[in-house]
Amino acid sequence: MGRPSLGRQAAASQSDPRSMNVRFFRVLCLALESSGLTIGVGDLLRHNNDLAFKNAFSSANIVKLSTCRRNGLIETILVETRMIGTKSEAEVSQSSAAVQVLPVSVIVPVRNEARNLPRCLESLAGVGEVYVIDSESTDDTVAIAQAHKAKVVQFHYAGGWPKKREWAMDTLPLAYDWILLLDADEVLTPELVEEILRALQNPNVDGYSIRLQMYFLGRILRHCDASFWKLSLFRKGRGRFECRLKDQDTSMADIEIHEHVVVNGPTAELRNPLVHHNVDSLSRYILKHNEYSNWEARVLLQAESNSNSTAVKADLFGTQAQRRRWLKRNLYRLPGSPVLLFLYRYVFRLGFLDGVPGLIYCTFQAAQMFHTKAKIFELKCELKTGRN
Repeated sequence: MGRPSLGRQAAASQSDPRSMNVRFFRVLCLALESSGLTIGVGDLLRHNNDLAFKNAFSSANIVKLSTCRRNGLIETILVETRMIGTKSEAEVSQSSAAVQVLPVSVIVPVRNEARNLPRCLESLAGVGEVYVIDSESTDDTVAIAQAHKAKVVQFHYAGGWPKKREWAMDTLPLAYDWILLLDADEVLTPELVEEILRALQNPNVDGYSIRLQMYFLGRILRHCDASFWKLSLFRKGRGRFECRLKDQDTSMADIEIHEHVVVNGPTAELRNPLVHHNVDSLSRYILKHNEYSNWEARVLLQAESNSNSTAVKADLFGTQAQRRRWLKRNLYRLPGSPVLLFLYRYVFRLGFLDGVPGLIYCTFQAAQMFHTKAKIFELKCELKTGRN
């Protein structure tokens, strides 16, 4: 296949700084597929990290690029080009950093996450700083985090409060004014990064909720009532985790489970979702949710009067978190509630449209409710017999 023609630009003198543009524009053109595609300058710079390319592009006042095909080849036309002084490498590096860096401190809690962590950290390549809070992993989690230039901190949990993420927020010397909480099985998309960059400019909002786009066993769950919102982005010092149970032990995981971040200030929602790979291993999923049900049984058993005043209140007409909390608290009291939950998710919320992954997900959710109810019964028996 012949080289793409670049019109009059291809005939420019090698001494002309435009020749550097031509060389890198050829590479760009070979990647373009659609006829008549137009790319904005901002999009072009965001999607090319080559320093020479940025230097070449910065040396010309290019408004936009248009491409078209002729005889199977791509011909590129540079529109409204005017040469200006070229920039030094230091100037271009500073300019690139200004475009790419997302000024947030990211906290990623982990324990044996070698399978998920690479995907997560690769999506965080353009953020200000990343802290990986490890719980003595025995796999390659730490090595993977260090290879991605993340700051690794060990967390040793002996029970009680705070747990991992709140401890990190209280303890670490975070460099940025905004905190983003991610799990190792979550991934930032370029669209979400751009939206966050815009959202951080709003002085009237102190926190943002982000919707999770859930993948389960390799498939997006579009039904099953599997759409969740998390308040994951907030100003440093304005958000804290609610504490729903102070008397916790190591059997209840070392990370906040269904505690939510409470922000002291106005909040909003972001439009683009966070990709959440909910499960890659069913064995690990079952082990993790066994710890979750230990915690949830204690929370649901404790008297309402003993709950923390800072906790999110259950409210049928409140936020998604408040509605779910109200429904869960009242649904657990009903006989056969695990069966009702399965029917609600799989039939009423059309979980059957998500195929076998949808069936497994709805069944596991119902099974976890059954486990929690069984553990509540066990705890009541222990209280009656005087066991602690």
